[in-house]
Amino acid sequence: MPSACDSLLDDIEDMVTSHDPTPHERQFARRNIVPRPRRHQLQPAGEELQTDSVIPGTQKVWVRTWGCSHNSSDGEYMAGQLAASGYKITENPSDADLWLLNSCTVKNPAEDHFRNSIKKAQEQNKKVVVAGCVPQAQPRTDYLRELSIIGVQQIDRVVEVVDEAIKVFRHVDICHTYQCVCIAPDVYDPLFLSLSHSCLNACTYCKTKHARGDLASYPIEELVERARQSFQEGICEIWLTSEDTGAYGRDIGTDLPSLLWELVKEIPEGAMLRLGMTNPPYILEHLEEMVRILQHPRVYAFLHVPVQSASDSVLMDMKREYCCADFRRVTDFLQERVPGITIATDIICGFPGETEEDFEQTMELVRQYCFPSLFINQFYPRPGTPAAKMEQVPAHVKKQRTKELSALFHSYKPYDHKIGERQRVLVTEDSFDSQYYVAHNKFYEQVLVPKKPEFKGKMIEVDIYEAGKHYMKGRPVEDARVFTPSIAQPLQKGQVSGLPQVTSFDVLCVDEVSLPARKITQHSQITVRSLLDHSWRTHNNTHTHPSFTTHTRHLHKPVMIISC
Repeated sequence: MPSACDSLLDDIEDMVTSHDPTPHERQFARRNIVPRPRRHQLQPAGEELQTDSVIPGTQKVWVRTWGCSHNSSDGEYMAGQLAASGYKITENPSDADLWLLNSCTVKNPAEDHFRNSIKKAQEQNKKVVVAGCVPQAQPRTDYLRELSIIGVQQIDRVVEVVDEAIKVFRHVDICHTYQCVCIAPDVYDPLFLSLSHSCLNACTYCKTKHARGDLASYPIEELVERARQSFQEGICEIWLTSEDTGAYGRDIGTDLPSLLWELVKEIPEGAMLRLGMTNPPYILEHLEEMVRILQHPRVYAFLHVPVQSASDSVLMDMKREYCCADFRRVTDFLQERVPGITIATDIICGFPGETEEDFEQTMELVRQYCFPSLFINQFYPRPGTPAAKMEQVPAHVKKQRTKELSALFHSYKPYDHKIGERQRVLVTEDSFDSQYYVAHNKFYEQVLVPKKPEFKGKMIEVDIYEAGKHYMKGRPVEDARVFTPSIAQPLQKGQVSGLPQVTSFDVLCVDEVSLPARKITQHSQITVRSLLDHSWRTHNNTHTHPSFTTHTRHLHKPVMIISC
């Protein structure tokens, strides 16, 4: 019996009959077709694109970041990626089409603000993309359902996620994919340069470790190249940031001093480098080297070394891997050999099991050193951490200890003795009240100076005439040299740093069904890698810094995306 698949044709060529046009005839007929021209109405310059359809890359995005400088670095990186792809980064959340919320999981209040912002965005019918440590550590939390999530090691894919959220409110979760290489523009003021992800500790109170995983340091050559590029773009201040800068390189066979000596070679005169937070265990073995680096005229004599508690018993329960004597050794050594150095530290009040005697030891430590910068944190148990299962100190006791330590901190004035000094300061940003420019001296002490545009991004000399708890005020010295630290003008707030110099383009015609069209402007060039992320992934064990421009590894020229 013949099957249903049997064909009456013995060969596919039997489909062509003698009455069909030949290929030559078909080609000749095509030449006689005259295309009908389309009339395009020219859009006035500066007018925003108006369309009924949703075209990703034309909307406004509001970026909100909570937490540490590393999180700020991630937030600026994502803002830069979006700006480079055509999105407009706005400071007004009401004007934004989408809110990108970059969270912190260190303390309950930060997560509460994050959760409230999500609720507020939904009430205003804003599209929402969430990032940071909260969704990474607990992506199945009820209030994160149906939201697009960016993992802390996938921030290079922010454009992809925002594109999808803009188009159809589509939920995209990329928390568990491999970190890839891509272009990473950053927003200036100052430049946060992330050295690594995560740390080597396993503190019982910390949830960041759960979110960021194991230590992953970026190669020295890529960090140095990013710093070199930044200074060439006019950036005058770089902050090194990580969960623990002191642990840098231990996973790739190098160390922090080796990186710092390479970085200082790239710092132009008049620009400055600021070191990030380091825990005592990993800086102890590098103290001699760190002294020489902190004495360098282009490195701030500043170090953030969190002690958390002066009680060895509490430190043991925290699993901090050092004792108070280690912290004292670091502080004493640096203060003796780097006169005037600023040591900032952190203290947690009311950790589980902390007794009155434990707390008094912490109070005595603060009385002894009178830290000019002290971050006081009331303990909050984070869900899923070992400390949350410990016997808790009563809430009213925690509040009282926090109040007592805060009162002690505000009882001394660290800068009064500096009135009358002449200092050289680097002017970098606006003050919170917008009445002054904020500058910093060699010891990273805040100095407020008159708000004159010619000072921004410059190194100037000032006479200190007033001092407060957290600042000094300086009067510019007449006829003093105003030093410009770079060959280029500093980037203004909101400008994108890290974009490649584009001189020629390959044009890629993209099927608008499979990939979104990108609005083409002078400053919105992107590489094909930005959109075809998944097809260019490199599955190896090398951690490539997300701020490093590497489009030339796979493409000879940048690619401009247009729709067919």
